[in-house]
Amino acid sequence: MTEKKVILVTGGTGLCGMGLQKVVEEEKMPDEKWVFLSSKDANLLDREETLAIFAKHKPTHVIHLAAMVGGLFCNIRHNLDFLRNNILMNDNVLHTSYESGVKKVVSCLSTCIFPDKTTYPIDETMIHNGPPHSSNFGYSYAKRLIDVQNHAYNSQHGCKFTCVIPTNIFGPHDNFNLENGHVLPGLIHKTYIAKIDEKDEVSIKEAAEMVTEAFDFKGEVIFDTSRSDGQMKKTANNSKLRKYLPNFKFTNMKQAVKETVDWFQANYETSRK
Repeated sequence: MTEKKVILVTGGTGLCGMGLQKVVEEEKMPDEKWVFLSSKDANLLDREETLAIFAKHKPTHVIHLAAMVGGLFCNIRHNLDFLRNNILMNDNVLHTSYESGVKKVVSCLSTCIFPDKTTYPIDETMIHNGPPHSSNFGYSYAKRLIDVQNHAYNSQHGCKFTCVIPTNIFGPHDNFNLENGHVLPGLIHKTYIAKIDEKDEVSIKEAAEMVTEAFDFKGEVIFDTSRSDGQMKKTANNSKLRKYLPNFKFTNMKQAVKETVDWFQANYETSRK
């Protein structure tokens, strides 16, 4: 009898985790058991709690999405926290996976880990070619270390640990916090408030226009140029994704913004903000 796969997903109630849950529910995979963890289930910064949750569910595969994340200004204020907490969390998950005999681990990285000064488009071979943008160096170096650890576990123990680098993800169940969220969810929240209060403070012109269009917002849009811009460009190469998933279809940007705006309005009271 074929062993039933048990897939443990850390960060299972975040943006990516909730999206993955939706896919799993739609696909209905009878030979697989999926376990979506939230921070309430285990503190992955704690070694003993990490060991306990792995012992409880006995995963054969792990998708590691959990991380301390935040927008530009949160990173600027807390680079040390982002560095220490993510290094600790990643080490606990990867080493416990190794000790537990997990067959494969897929971790989630981010485009912000790429060098600030680089050529475009960026791809996975360029991760370590220079320092990341100074605004989020703590998070960036912690995430880069996953790639280093993956290679080390494979070299020393033959582990099948790898990572993916999704880019500029947003949508339902995102973090819409005005101070700590990323650009698009932040703009969506600001425009929601502006539509209610007839007051608007947004930035990044094209994204702002998409959000205001999705809200059918008719008020004045004010561009605040006094705030830090962060990294100006992060054009990514998706040829590797296309190689493995040649029929993959991306959602049109305007449609994606509209769907996210509609979800946020419908779930405003319970959304993360």
